[in-house]
Amino acid sequence: MTINFNTAIERRATGSKKWSQYADDVLPMWVADMDFPVAPAILAALQARLEHPLLGYAVVQDSLRETLVKHLWSAYAWRIQSEDLVFLPGVEPGVNMALHALVPSGAGVAVQTPNYSPLLQAPSHWRLPRIDLPLRADAHGEYHTDIAALDEALKHAGALLLSNPHNPLGKVFHDEELQLIADACVRHDVLLISDEIHADILFDGRRHIPIASISPQIASRSVTLMSASKAWNIAGLKTAFAVIQNPELRQRFNAGRLGMVDSVNALGLDATQAAYSEGADWLRQMLAYLQGNRDYLAEAVRARLPGIKMHVPQSTYLAWLDCSGLGLDNPQQFFLENAKVALSAGHEFGEDCGQFVRLNFGCPRDMLEEGLSRLERSLADEAARLRHAD
Repeated sequence: MTINFNTAIERRATGSKKWSQYADDVLPMWVADMDFPVAPAILAALQARLEHPLLGYAVVQDSLRETLVKHLWSAYAWRIQSEDLVFLPGVEPGVNMALHALVPSGAGVAVQTPNYSPLLQAPSHWRLPRIDLPLRADAHGEYHTDIAALDEALKHAGALLLSNPHNPLGKVFHDEELQLIADACVRHDVLLISDEIHADILFDGRRHIPIASISPQIASRSVTLMSASKAWNIAGLKTAFAVIQNPELRQRFNAGRLGMVDSVNALGLDATQAAYSEGADWLRQMLAYLQGNRDYLAEAVRARLPGIKMHVPQSTYLAWLDCSGLGLDNPQQFFLENAKVALSAGHEFGEDCGQFVRLNFGCPRDMLEEGLSRLERSLADEAARLRHAD
């Protein structure tokens, strides 16, 4: 079945966070929420579930555990057991559960920056000092982990928070780099909390590597957090899972719920089952469309948006745009006011990222072009204004 990703669907007045945040004349291209309808198999599963008139508390069925065990093996050659899975209403609660339950009081938490703001903020919720590890681009625009800096930071840390694949950089970690990161965590006896929510969105034939799959030594000290929410666009169903292969660690992690992290949405469990068991063809077609959007965006930035640079993302549907060549105090605010395009502000991802914005290209191509045209016009108008002022 061929899926049409070109059709724009009206989302205003539906309670959409993405489309409710700004005025109606603003095109939202900020939060990580795609403007694609979900896979038909997921809709069918939800419709079938709603034929039953009761929606009480749900428990995870063995069939979902078996589906995830099978998926992790077939997609990543990662062999886990069904009991290694812990179900959660989101990755963010899982990060915070792990920090509170598993990291000693006062121990540092190392985080590569820039990074997704809930990961940056999480250590402070538990009064754990954050240790920032900046990711710098080389001459080719590739970002690499500074292993020496990581090694030094982990001397003072109880945990490393990893974003794999990386948000907002769209970086895919290669196996040698992951091995070095894992070795450093083992060497310093540090917990590894890995946010792998974008694991199924990789481009150019790349394959995701869960860091816990590298060796039993790193698996025994890892909490890996995953979800179908990003790849299959079901974030509103609030369903995720942790893979924790160390039984003692898993028991302590579960104790970290503390009455704050509840059971999982009943419909989210059915949607997750459908995504991983029946959604492969939809995902394949969606990734091809996304890669086309990525390439279209990259060429538009090069040819039509002077002063902006973009490192082509290897994963996710999020582009990290360097606007430092524009000479603007606040690029995100400028584009919001002058282009009527809402982007994510760079400072949300790191204190030194004010000259960056993050753009979500997970949308129909015409919508992407509309956003690009608005950005292009705003820059042309600003250039004309400056010429006139001179």
